[in-house]
Amino acid sequence: MDAFARRVLDALPNTIYTIDLDGSITSVNQAWSRFAESNGAPHLALESDVRGRPIWAMIGDAAAREQVERAIVLLRSGRVDAMSWEFPCDSPTERRTFLLQVAPLREGHTVTGFVLSTIDITPSHRAREALIDMGTALSRTIELDRVYHEVSQLLRRAIPYDGFALALVDEETGEMHAAHSAGYDDHPDELEHRLAPRWLEAMAEGRVVVHTTPVHAIEITAPMQSRTGVLGAMTLQSDSIESPQRLQEAERVLAAIAGQTAVAIERASLVRRVEEKGRLEAIGEVAAGIAHELRNPLFGISSAAQLLRFRAREDPVVDRNVGRILREVERLNGMVTDLLEYGRPRPLALAPGNPDEIWDEVLESNRGLLEMRSLALRRVRAEWHGLPNWEIDAERIAQVFINVLVNAVHAAPAESELTLTSSILPTGGWRCTLHNGGTAIPPDALARVFELFFSAKQGGTGIGLALCHRIVDEHGGSIAIESTPEAGTTVTITIPSEEMAERQQATAGR
Repeated sequence: MDAFARRVLDALPNTIYTIDLDGSITSVNQAWSRFAESNGAPHLALESDVRGRPIWAMIGDAAAREQVERAIVLLRSGRVDAMSWEFPCDSPTERRTFLLQVAPLREGHTVTGFVLSTIDITPSHRAREALIDMGTALSRTIELDRVYHEVSQLLRRAIPYDGFALALVDEETGEMHAAHSAGYDDHPDELEHRLAPRWLEAMAEGRVVVHTTPVHAIEITAPMQSRTGVLGAMTLQSDSIESPQRLQEAERVLAAIAGQTAVAIERASLVRRVEEKGRLEAIGEVAAGIAHELRNPLFGISSAAQLLRFRAREDPVVDRNVGRILREVERLNGMVTDLLEYGRPRPLALAPGNPDEIWDEVLESNRGLLEMRSLALRRVRAEWHGLPNWEIDAERIAQVFINVLVNAVHAAPAESELTLTSSILPTGGWRCTLHNGGTAIPPDALARVFELFFSAKQGGTGIGLALCHRIVDEHGGSIAIESTPEAGTTVTITIPSEEMAERQQATAGR
């Protein structure tokens, strides 16, 4: 072997050694010494220590010796050109995995010996095992928090990292929000602000992107993409990726994990929505049954009270109490009607429409409600000049708007101002906020405002907001309430664009 060839072999990270036809070692490259020392055999670190030794003496495991023997027989027969396989090798400090390849040495057509090479593939092996384990773990339907935890833990096995962050995109606003992070010292808001450009870049380009941080660590960001679209992105930071090959492998692994995570998140979200829908339907059936049972007795009470009023119309005490009975019957009848609508809703009559125009009609027909409490209304309309981009049931949406308006009017201080603002979201959806400066809803009550029969308002039935939530949810939108002593109470309603609603329906139908 000439000097140049020897220098090339010594520079390779692989451990390369040759044997003759009898199985005696004829040469090893420089990497052999590092391999021997790291595996607890420093007395065999030099080429002179192993040259002439039988290869079988260097292989402690009987099954491994048998595998090498079979490989040599096949290579001498000419039936294969090379053979390779993985094998574990326990060092004093850790369990490692190597790839062994055996190929023949020839002079012309005659096999004169064999060359064996080994390379440490422990990181790749661990990454592959982690991917398999992750696929197994995420194939089960689990809660979102558990998905984040599993991904964080299994990713650390695949690619040891110093920091990890996972972000989801808000379908309505297109903004990125960190859902989980580990290892980063940044405050969550600062981390979200710093990594948002990375997330948006990976999502826009639909591929893994790599950046170097000011402290010379590598940050790899992969989009989380499912069949229905991009759900978000994940970023991994590491200062232990020492070669282009390791970087490429880390990119491939992170891309695969991001894809698995997207599917798991989508599945968990879908199951949660289905479970919530089933729960609400069960409650609705009970509510409808109660309402049906109440309707006939209420009719009987109302008829009896009317008859009593007719026969005792000259008695003011009886007339006053009968009037109270009839008012309560009327109130209960209204509750029964709401219960029946909640429990047995009719199908939506969807048609292209502009929610702002529905607000116009609701405000015009309820002007007296505002004037009664001397309330001013400040209106900021969405700028929209095209055809309606929203499929809505105008009557049902009007019902929602009336309900939130009535609640806002009752909660607002007299002679104060309500603010109604609507806007078009980047996704094409429509959003409105109705704000009043009244007393804040207590936090424990705020968490339950959309529950059936729960009301934070004196004398409320607890049906109105639950019904609003159901109607908006049937449109594929959302309704939320924020309330603080400093800012007052704001109701936010969003309605997705026609395209977004169709995508949501397709996801739910799978």
